[in-house]
Amino acid sequence: MRWRKTKAGEPPAAPRSTRSRMLIAALAGASGVLAFAPFGWWPLQILALAMLAYQSLRADGVRAAALVGWAFGFGWCLAGFHWLYVAINRFGGMPAPLAAISIALLAAAMALYAAGAMGATAWVRKRWPLPLPAATLLVLPAFWAAFELLRGWLFTGFPWVTTGYAHNTSPLAGYAPVLGVYGVSWLAAVTAGALPLLMHPFRYKAIVLVAVIWVGGFALGRVEWTAPAGKPLSVRLVQGNVALKNKFSIEHIGNTLRMYHQVVTAAPADLIAIPETGVPLFQSQLPPGYLDAYGQFARRTGSHVVLGMPMTNGTEYTNSVLGLAPTLAASTYRYDKQHLVPFGEFIPTGFRWFTNLMQIPLGDQTRGADIQAPFTVRDQKVLPNICYENVFGEEIAEQVSLTGATIMLNVSELAWYGESIAIPQHLQMSQMRALEMGRPMLSATNTGATVVISPRGEVTHALPYRQPGVLSATVQGMSGDTPYIKLQNKLFLALAALSIAAAWLWSRLPRK
Repeated sequence: MRWRKTKAGEPPAAPRSTRSRMLIAALAGASGVLAFAPFGWWPLQILALAMLAYQSLRADGVRAAALVGWAFGFGWCLAGFHWLYVAINRFGGMPAPLAAISIALLAAAMALYAAGAMGATAWVRKRWPLPLPAATLLVLPAFWAAFELLRGWLFTGFPWVTTGYAHNTSPLAGYAPVLGVYGVSWLAAVTAGALPLLMHPFRYKAIVLVAVIWVGGFALGRVEWTAPAGKPLSVRLVQGNVALKNKFSIEHIGNTLRMYHQVVTAAPADLIAIPETGVPLFQSQLPPGYLDAYGQFARRTGSHVVLGMPMTNGTEYTNSVLGLAPTLAASTYRYDKQHLVPFGEFIPTGFRWFTNLMQIPLGDQTRGADIQAPFTVRDQKVLPNICYENVFGEEIAEQVSLTGATIMLNVSELAWYGESIAIPQHLQMSQMRALEMGRPMLSATNTGATVVISPRGEVTHALPYRQPGVLSATVQGMSGDTPYIKLQNKLFLALAALSIAAAWLWSRLPRK
């Protein structure tokens, strides 16, 4: 079916080349970064995905559609996580040309998922065959979101700039506690798939479908999925703003240790937390009595103290948090990071040569157990996660389901990414986790974003970026399971499969 008509008597318009479609798609994909934090122009993302649908479905064959999808994904990913250059060049010490090539290669690899989604859509449309509305409303959105989920899972996953995160403040956010971020991605793609149909006879039905989706999101956003549990906690979240070049420097470590001790012990609170590796030394390397001083403060004031620090048994080490409680019976708590970052925290097989080019400390860690107990603070259960772990919603949902956690706590070291868009993007992911779980998320970071996020995904308290400070707040824990906690990604996958099945049935209907 042609989407562009020519006037009577004129020759048919020359088809656009695959190369030109790829260029248009790459520019549309790159514009998608403006939909995410800190920009937040989420309608632009709908337009970008609509352009992808238009260009890929008009491409000449399955291979061409896949190439258009790859170009879109390359622009999307390169713009979305170009900030990794800061970590591996400025702080990792990798030469600038090699760092730039590495980021481009990563974006090219991640773009293969978009290529797979568009290639699969074109193949299904040709195989069955499908009318245009079935392709844009049923098949393409299902494959787009499913391949995003695959990107967030395969080879430990890299789900950065997943479509759904851009909608943490749009009406589609109401679906997050039900379908999770990938379900939101799917509905955003359905909306985008309706735009190319505005000149099609099916346009009125497509408009009704989109209206139902968005009104449904607005209505679901008013549902209270969880309820208050226990008494609120007083919390103090410390933002040290320690320069990364000084953090692991022998000349400055003493000052860092003294600073955190002074700030933590300056005032009591039910829960006091410092950032990931805020204490940058192993337990055996600390000055005598350093940790015990925190324990004495906890017992004296009734406070619970969470310290981000590496732990070791002599042969292996972990990225951990240590919790010190006021009672001797439960004085020490430990959580070990279980979802590690490739190259930054563990070395994939065969890539030690690449990791050796960077100078990132603590770069070959041991992962913790999949399910670990939360830290009991008064009558609340505080579930820690460290840095990158908060981008894996299905893993956090499983932990919340099995442990009954009432509050989530993220401790992070984001100074690796300088003043880039990585920090507000990371915050946006924490907001999505709060929406999915119906629980507050606390975030203690070195340079920002140190915040308190409500169960509705709203930032209620925050410190300015790149300034030392202490964020004080009162936080209410929540209990009960959202649909996403119970089913995780199963419901979204079932609905995506049903939409593919509906497309197949549609292809069997007699055509006019």
